[in-house]
Amino acid sequence: MAEPKFIPKDGQVDYTNIRYAPVVNTVVTKDGKVLLVQRSQELRLYPGFWNGISGFLDDKQSIEEKVGEELRDELGIEQANILKLDRGHPFIQEAPEYDKTWLVVPVLVEINTDRVGIDWEESQAKWFEPSELKKLNLLPGFETVIAQLLDI
Repeated sequence: MAEPKFIPKDGQVDYTNIRYAPVVNTVVTKDGKVLLVQRSQELRLYPGFWNGISGFLDDKQSIEEKVGEELRDELGIEQANILKLDRGHPFIQEAPEYDKTWLVVPVLVEINTDRVGIDWEESQAKWFEPSELKKLNLLPGFETVIAQLLDI
């Protein structure tokens, strides 16, 4: 499925053509394993890269609310399945290939289920041992997210 055209909801900011864009990037864990998704080849930004669950901070929701929304929308994980949520330290990630500067908020989430689905944004979701992550084709800047949130 091709990436649909983004149509902002009421009160939502469209960062498509804005240089600076705030995003959340979430590392999902369960029983010491890390859940990553491989971004669909149809996506305009970073197709095929492995990443956590990310999304634009483009409305009035809190970071915690946005993480909950992204987990529900992209993986089918409900709020009741979230055991713990911790924020990391925001950082800047330059992306000259997209003429973007990402303002990244890392978040670590522990869940109590390994039953997840995927939506159109991902080609697959897979659980990894933390030691396996460095061998993957990770989204630029995701190494910084991992370094902040995981003890590897």
